[in-house]
Amino acid sequence: MAAYRLQKRCDEEAVFVVEGPKMAAEVLASGFTVRVVCASEEWLSTYADSMVATKTYEVSPAELERLSNFKTPNQVWMLVERDSKDPKDLKDPKGLILALDHIQDPGNMGTMLRTADWFGIRRVVCSRDTVSCYNPKVVQASMGAVLRTQVDYVDLPEWLATCGMPVYGASLQGEPIAGKDAGAPREAVLLIGNESRGISPEAMAHVTHPVLIPNIGGTAESLNASVAAGILMNYLLWNSYNIKKEELK
Repeated sequence: MAAYRLQKRCDEEAVFVVEGPKMAAEVLASGFTVRVVCASEEWLSTYADSMVATKTYEVSPAELERLSNFKTPNQVWMLVERDSKDPKDLKDPKGLILALDHIQDPGNMGTMLRTADWFGIRRVVCSRDTVSCYNPKVVQASMGAVLRTQVDYVDLPEWLATCGMPVYGASLQGEPIAGKDAGAPREAVLLIGNESRGISPEAMAHVTHPVLIPNIGGTAESLNASVAAGILMNYLLWNSYNIKKEELK
């Protein structure tokens, strides 16, 4: 099982690794197929009735440590089969789509998926050089969002050119966002660029609405990519939030 610490092996077999009780519970509730479970006696005794897996092993803390991608392994390690739906059968969710251009840090990627999940964004489109959404650190940082979000890897400039929606892109040369102007069309794209270089020129060519988060403090050099994405998601979805409030009245 230790071979599955290698991303290449997981990619070849179309599986991903999940660790810890909270993420394991998310998987069990998701409908994803669990191929292997390695867990402590305590965890297995608690979840035995709700768990279906091809292979189940009771393991010691030392064995869990050898399997784990983390410094502190925690009770359960799972090998889960990836969603194998044919892209041709997927329908584009309505609303805001998050597009990621060459995002490299797994923590940023997972946090952006988690934030998108919070705002009800159900589709994320990534450049092919963006970190895999099945990277163990991405899975962990997403807190289950990767199980509920359609993540596609595409030729991003080509996709942006043909998506038929306004594209909002985070840019230092963009129009400063302001509360009175909050909101975007109900169907739009939010494009977030690389942590150090920003949006690539090829993708930037398709941005119709460059936007800037004002540096009010004037001292910090830049914002973390996932923080910037969260601020812009909130800004662009403000109209949708108000519409939802009215519908619930």
